[in-house]
Amino acid sequence: MKKLLLFTIMACGCLLATGQYTRQGKASQDLGVTLNPAFSKAAKLDSILKRYAPAILPAVSIAVYSEAEGWWASAAGYANVKQKTLMNNYHLQYLQSVTKMYMAAAILLLKEKGKISLDSSINKYLPRSYRQYIKEAEKITVRMLLNHTSGIREYNENPDFLSKALLHPLENFTPLDCVKAIAYQDLEFAPGSKYRYRNTNYLLLALICDALTGDHANFIKRNIFMALGLRNSYYGNSPNYLKGLNLPESYWDAFNSGIPINITPFQKMTVECSKGDDGVVCTTVDAILFLKGMMEGKLLKPESMKEVLNFVKDENGNNRYGMGMIYFDLEGLPAYGHGGGGIGAGCGLLYIPNLKTYVFFSTNLGVFAEGKLPDKAGEMRNEILKALMQ
Repeated sequence: MKKLLLFTIMACGCLLATGQYTRQGKASQDLGVTLNPAFSKAAKLDSILKRYAPAILPAVSIAVYSEAEGWWASAAGYANVKQKTLMNNYHLQYLQSVTKMYMAAAILLLKEKGKISLDSSINKYLPRSYRQYIKEAEKITVRMLLNHTSGIREYNENPDFLSKALLHPLENFTPLDCVKAIAYQDLEFAPGSKYRYRNTNYLLLALICDALTGDHANFIKRNIFMALGLRNSYYGNSPNYLKGLNLPESYWDAFNSGIPINITPFQKMTVECSKGDDGVVCTTVDAILFLKGMMEGKLLKPESMKEVLNFVKDENGNNRYGMGMIYFDLEGLPAYGHGGGGIGAGCGLLYIPNLKTYVFFSTNLGVFAEGKLPDKAGEMRNEILKALMQ
């Protein structure tokens, strides 16, 4: 459900809050930053958003931070089409596969604490209840999961798994269900021999983190959300953690007709059940605060950041994936980040070093597969990036 988008960018305990952290069920009206109303590209970016939403996409949201001008954020369209509820900067957005950035950071934090070795076999850390289903697990290292060179197959490409999800869209699935979807299958290639993006890698990292910490979601909350002062970020390790949060409704152009339908319960179920490869929801600003905190050395040590940005290459020799980080070539400008797509949402989070600029954009339309409306979301993305690079 969290396939890497087929575009250049979208290419691929609990959450009880205390102090400054938002409680579930209450919409935060504090972004944690001060927006700059005089942001020089505001009018251009706003015009792009309003051209696409709600006329084409239900809603779109964006946040930008530049070292020169500070913060700007905006939204257009409807968080709830039927009720005509406008999307705003305080709505939480589904990060989908951008969650992998957080999962990779959690594993690297454990490395820094001496709890895990990146070059050790996953057999050392993954409980037997899971590793028994993975062929040649002893040859696969933690590093290979992080940079998608393990050879492990994609759990959500299993026909039986997908069939059950579509026929019973509100029935929760478990991590064990996902692992069993690849049970005893031959690896796609020899571990470490090539790159192939697979959600299963990050599911296994979450299970390893659970084994080492007792609850990887609480570990992420304490060591990432709270460490970076993220007021509006949520992730859970149990069903229903999204209940009561200020999320928009989710839509899917199921028949590729240009008419999206509301599939919110299905979207929430897939996100709540996903571990490691999906699951974080946050405001557009919080998404940037996370990546900005990483790039500025507020979360990981320099040696860990070198690992994050050590990109493996594809079969054509192009930089592809570090540790939870995709390498993008924006008309010759390098950019680092991740994209995400699901049944009812899509997004992209990037840092463009040459411009000293961060951007996060999202829509409440499903973009996990190509189609008329997902293609339009891709066009909007390209216009946003072009405007920032001008």
